[in-house]
Amino acid sequence: MGRYNLEKDANKKVIAITMGDPCGIGPEITVKTLADKNVHARCTPLLIGDADILEQAAQKMGIKHFMGKYADFIYHVPCNGKITTKNAGKICDFAGQAAFDCIKASHLLCSKSKAHSVATAPINKEALKAAGVPYIGHTEIYASLTNTVDPLTMFDTKGLRVFFLTRHLSLSDAIKAITVEKIKDYIVRCTEALDRIGASKGVLAVAGLNPHSGEHGLFGTEETEIIAPAVEIMKNEGFLVEGPVSADSVFHQAYMGKYRAVLSLYHDQGHIATKTLDFERTIAITHSMPYLRTSVDHGTAFDIAWTGKASNVSMVEATLLAAKYSYR
Repeated sequence: MGRYNLEKDANKKVIAITMGDPCGIGPEITVKTLADKNVHARCTPLLIGDADILEQAAQKMGIKHFMGKYADFIYHVPCNGKITTKNAGKICDFAGQAAFDCIKASHLLCSKSKAHSVATAPINKEALKAAGVPYIGHTEIYASLTNTVDPLTMFDTKGLRVFFLTRHLSLSDAIKAITVEKIKDYIVRCTEALDRIGASKGVLAVAGLNPHSGEHGLFGTEETEIIAPAVEIMKNEGFLVEGPVSADSVFHQAYMGKYRAVLSLYHDQGHIATKTLDFERTIAITHSMPYLRTSVDHGTAFDIAWTGKASNVSMVEATLLAAKYSYR
């Protein structure tokens, strides 16, 4: 399997799509994405996973003659386990290992120029731990595989692009982590990432932290003491950046086209904005690696896994963005 031909569709990007945790909805949403005509029209999808599990998922999703139609678009990575009524929707060590093996295979394909970028289906942190995998998630795994220090995360929702200065920190710790040097560093990194994916026109906005960006110190001093000085330094160095821009309006303004992206200061500030706009089409994009990686921004949905109810809207969007933004 995996007898795809890069020469045949030289104008299309080959997108490696990982199966995700096989006990979750990953197999269902990826087989449905592989069968999507719009996906094939815009890229060459290459689904990485266990062929038997993928066939089983295709039957659950009502896709007839799946292997007969799509065998050449499947890169078989064997899973040391079967999906049954007892383990579907459950945390299993074999599932964590299978998810990890698919990620490693996607890295190998990109490293050998057999694929241009990666779109990942959801995995489960507890399943990874049960399998003895020494990483907590996708970003950490790919960072290790590619020797990338501090990969840069960007969300894309209907063209609204949002970066995150801080991510998995408590709000109080996130505020402490906002420094002039960190903002300066991220303005550079965000600008480079946007240029690399072809989004080079326009201004990067840095969101404010406090209500109305602090109202000149009335509601907080982070804007006047940290954010504004950092932005001014970078503007003087020639960067197209503006801020702080009040967080209650900056995301809408960016969505309407005023800014090419927003640098969010903490996790929920950016997550709420993007997911309210369109939850299913909020796609996480990992920059700063040798190849681009996109991901659905939802979990394994164990509660509906292997019921045939899972929507593949996010998986399709992640695949198409991986092709659109690929820089290889």
